[in-house]
Amino acid sequence: MRRFLLLYATQRGQAKAIAEEISEQAVSHGFSADLHCISESEKYDLKTETDPLVMVVSTTGTGEPPDTARKFVKEIHNKTLPTDFFAHLRYGLLGLGDSEYTYFCNGGKVIDKRLQELGAQHFYDTGHADDCIGLELVVEPWIDGLWAALTKHCKSLGGQEDMRSALPQTPDAPLSVAVKPELLHIQSQVELLRLEDVGQRDSKPQGQNETNRSQPGQTEDLDPSLVRSVPPLSQSSLSVPAVPPEYLEVHLEESLGQEENQASVPSVDPIFQVPISKAVQLTTNDAIKTTLLLELDISKIEFPHQPGDSFNVICPNSGAEVENLLQRLQLTDKRAHRVILKIKTDTKKKGAALPQHVPEGSSLQFILTWCLEIRAVPKKAFVRALADHTSSAAEKRRLQELCSKQGAADYNRFIRDARVCLLDLLHAFPSCQPPLSLLLEHLPKLQPRPYSCASSSLLHPDKLRFVFNVVEFPPSPTAASPRRGVCTGWLATLAAPLLQQSTEVSHADSGGALAPKICISPRATNCFHLPDDPSAPILMVGPGAGVAPFIGFLQHREKLQELHPDGNFGAVWLFFGCRHKDRDYLFREELRHFLKAGVLTHLKVSFSRDAAPEEEEAPAKYVQDNLQRHSQQVARTLLQEDGYIYVCGDAKNMAKDVHDTLVEIISKEAGVDRLEAVKILATLKQGNRYLQDVWS
Repeated sequence: MRRFLLLYATQRGQAKAIAEEISEQAVSHGFSADLHCISESEKYDLKTETDPLVMVVSTTGTGEPPDTARKFVKEIHNKTLPTDFFAHLRYGLLGLGDSEYTYFCNGGKVIDKRLQELGAQHFYDTGHADDCIGLELVVEPWIDGLWAALTKHCKSLGGQEDMRSALPQTPDAPLSVAVKPELLHIQSQVELLRLEDVGQRDSKPQGQNETNRSQPGQTEDLDPSLVRSVPPLSQSSLSVPAVPPEYLEVHLEESLGQEENQASVPSVDPIFQVPISKAVQLTTNDAIKTTLLLELDISKIEFPHQPGDSFNVICPNSGAEVENLLQRLQLTDKRAHRVILKIKTDTKKKGAALPQHVPEGSSLQFILTWCLEIRAVPKKAFVRALADHTSSAAEKRRLQELCSKQGAADYNRFIRDARVCLLDLLHAFPSCQPPLSLLLEHLPKLQPRPYSCASSSLLHPDKLRFVFNVVEFPPSPTAASPRRGVCTGWLATLAAPLLQQSTEVSHADSGGALAPKICISPRATNCFHLPDDPSAPILMVGPGAGVAPFIGFLQHREKLQELHPDGNFGAVWLFFGCRHKDRDYLFREELRHFLKAGVLTHLKVSFSRDAAPEEEEAPAKYVQDNLQRHSQQVARTLLQEDGYIYVCGDAKNMAKDVHDTLVEIISKEAGVDRLEAVKILATLKQGNRYLQDVWS
């Protein structure tokens, strides 16, 4: 078989799963994939690699390569490397990202650009998959086209396939014409329109010629839903993917009664258990969102931090959802049993390994509570596997539709966009009875949730504060039960006994023997910090809970000004926004204090739902409106005074709108076209003067 090197750079397992899918498909196309995480540098050597390279690279944060790729990215950006360092390398790269973020697929783009600067060339064009609309829309056609590109690349070598030590071709003589994944995607969509019942290349699943008979005789009159399709899908022959190979053997053994707690969760970072010393509700009870401030007592641990840093909270799944899942899997009486995992001796999964996020010998209850993301939206491979454990022919057919090529739109609409989870699927398809091993194979690791520090260690040396909105999901016909955010709902429940009915932050210590404890861990340091030079002016943009890190900035700046009364401190602007002045104006008294003390130079607040009195000028509705109203000062700060701009909050709308507004401001005030304004902002970002701390 013809070998290729397959590397993945993953943050939450997405890129790894896609690389494993490529590896498993390779054999049927006559190839052998040498699969490694990009961090396993001892297992491969790009300096001497003569076979084609395929990379799958995710993006994390606001556009950074994943943690597993940091060392690799640092090494290839060594400025002493010659421009022909990778001239022998031919590669194809698939980038994963989310277009809700400004720097879409930037993790892959950074590596792609640098490889080409060092002489490497594509044998296959780069794909950029968007999690905002569905990764599979690009991933599937990109993988489909990969085999043709690899085959063409190998054929272009002529009879040299066995002459691996021959001199590499020069970089100006590409080995093959790159195949466009966009064209492959269009081609695959056209093929779906021409599907016929006869002569299908893919094997036909059982029951494929049946219509969905869950509502006999009425299907045509009803709208499609999670459990029901309509023509033409309900009458189509299906191209169903192969079932993923099972690889885990699970044994449940009676427990010896060992104690388990959240500190047992596997983690590469140190974990600290700390008490919640204070909880304050920052919004009124009639506000649209409930915003809480929690204060942690870190006096007994070493947890250095500065304003702008973030940290992880290790959280559990909802106890009620875990209980429902145990009942649904008929494992309630086994909740305390220890889970023993082994690799199946006859598995066909290449490179099968025990999931590292499942601690050895832990109880079933602990694993479902602390280790598995049971709220994760099931991937198509999981849906495909669930179909094989469904006894009802109609339900099985519908699950096959949802993971098929023909049912891609239904999968996006009824599973992905509806954020359906495993429990919802099991609720909707009662005859589906998957084994525990299937959950352990397909459910990803329950990720810790990151939060920004909302305090300064100069002011509160033994405390760590953070702010969050309690996420409430609207009622859904597919949801098995009403839901809150996994972490924010849990934190709100823990904080309830400590809550003070006040929007002001009290400094009284409400901790004590009954203070609930949570586990936290540090996160890799970022650049979202105050400038080293305090004389540099700064612009802070933070609507809603996005104001949190800026409270830490202002506390820090106030203490610095007290310590250095003769110091030179630059202007500080805050653009804050909320819905209602009287309901969710977070930290109103603190901000007025900072303004009065001269720590905050300019405070510009917008209220998106409050109407202005008729005699007054219409107020700014959003933070970007206030940026526009002060466009001259914003442009002068960034372009003439070497200032900094910080943006914190929602990535989907606010961060994009602020970015677009900044482009308009720079274009207008500097007299340049839009493209040049975009380049100026990119330069500011590269110089760590345009910094974002955003979330979806």
